[in-house]
Amino acid sequence: MGVLAFFVMNSMLLTTQEGVNVQLPNTETTQTQQPEKPTPLIIQLNSRGQLVIGNQSVSQEQLFEQIQTYLSQNPQGAVFLQADSQLPYEQVIQVLAQMRDVGGDRVSLAIESN
Repeated sequence: MGVLAFFVMNSMLLTTQEGVNVQLPNTETTQTQQPEKPTPLIIQLNSRGQLVIGNQSVSQEQLFEQIQTYLSQNPQGAVFLQADSQLPYEQVIQVLAQMRDVGGDRVSLAIESN
């Protein structure tokens, strides 16, 4: 009888639930704390080999100035080169390399998916 009482008492002690107060983060707070990434700077290299930003043709010097200005104003920003698919690969890579000399690893090639 004593053994049965022991098991009944232990089972009652083990089944009681104790709560722990935990402060969970508010979803509204965590969303507002994350900074939004700025809109990337898109540079187009058209079929004639011209550099275009926002439907306006620019020279290489203007391009480099705009990249530097954009990246200094947007520390989390990115620059994408969107090249015409008919251009020779070497030409695209050469322009991309020149842009990377200015913008570093924040410059990349935009790839269109079909």
